[in-house]
Amino acid sequence: MKYRNKAVVASTAGLTLEGMDIMFISFAMSMIITNFNIDMATGGLISSITNIGMLAGGAIFGILADKYGRVRVFTYTIILFAIGTFLTGLATSIEQIYVFRFIAGLGAGGEYGIGMALVAEAWPKNKQGRASSYVSIGAQYGVILAALLSAIILPTLGWRALFFIGILPVIFAFIVRRNLDESPEWVAAQKEKQKDKTKVEKGKLIQLVNNPRTAFTTIALALMATVQIAGYNGLMIWLPSMLQQSQGLSVSSSAIWTISTAVGMILGMLTFGQFMDRFGTKTAYGIFLLASAAAVFIYSYAHGAAAVLIGGAIVGFFSNGMFAGYGALISNYYPIHIRSTATNTIFNFGRAVGGLSPILVGFILQHFDMTVAMTYLALLYCISFIAMLSLQHKNKNKELEIKTA
Repeated sequence: MKYRNKAVVASTAGLTLEGMDIMFISFAMSMIITNFNIDMATGGLISSITNIGMLAGGAIFGILADKYGRVRVFTYTIILFAIGTFLTGLATSIEQIYVFRFIAGLGAGGEYGIGMALVAEAWPKNKQGRASSYVSIGAQYGVILAALLSAIILPTLGWRALFFIGILPVIFAFIVRRNLDESPEWVAAQKEKQKDKTKVEKGKLIQLVNNPRTAFTTIALALMATVQIAGYNGLMIWLPSMLQQSQGLSVSSSAIWTISTAVGMILGMLTFGQFMDRFGTKTAYGIFLLASAAAVFIYSYAHGAAAVLIGGAIVGFFSNGMFAGYGALISNYYPIHIRSTATNTIFNFGRAVGGLSPILVGFILQHFDMTVAMTYLALLYCISFIAMLSLQHKNKNKELEIKTA
């Protein structure tokens, strides 16, 4: 297998396992709440703490991957979130679950950006969009895998057994370590670094904002990532409930909506990757962001089973299709010595802040209606569109000029 294909397979599998790990909490939440006799707000804090762990892990392991190697640190992050998941099954208090989920978040947050950096360094510039889309779909595979395992394990063995399964990614980590070499681009950069001893240590977070142009780009990309996560969480967590109330859908019908939307998301990711490679980053994001805003707003007026299903697939196609491009988008703006740090820190910042969106959507629904909530989500995509327009055009294959000495 060619190196670039190995990089995609390893990164996709890593994101699949990460997605599975994160969804375990969603499927087991009701049992955990009952087991520890806690309220829903206390249970919801589990996800928030996981997101905080992701932000910290993204920064820490991004720096380490830029300094010590993508593959080596990539395997460490997989082992860490596997251990955190396993320990969750041993927790005897909600406080212990918080600690173990933070540990799992550290590993999961580190894994994403390193995998995307590997792919960016393995594939040519004109094919990075589609390569990034192949990896991004791994998260959807993880959702499906978590759903299947939950359906089999939870009714018979309980929620703790589900998290014990989380130790299995350790095996995958050893397979990656044995079969995947460091990216040739990173190795070459390390050799160049050894030749020039005058350069200071690389991989510092301050380099993401060390001059006005870089700082502006970092802020714009972080805003786009935040909107991406906020829109996804707002839609996927609240829309089934919205539709049950506004359309009178049953729980089983809303499950069919979820499947329809997920299919639209996968097709959107594959399409977006092709768009990005063929028409360029700004054109692809411009089309999908404006289409997302329009689709989400119009969807609030959908009536009837067919309109709800088809509309859900269209919303998923545009709103989550863009997720496929963030790995390539962020990676291409930063040079190799800061690439993992930038990708992890920026995207996990989006996860941490955007993950709070369901709270605001819930508040809106409590005081207003579905149309107002969907208008809020549509405005988010418009804000992301403005942030995207503010990104400066890059010369072909030219990254940000980040001072390292």
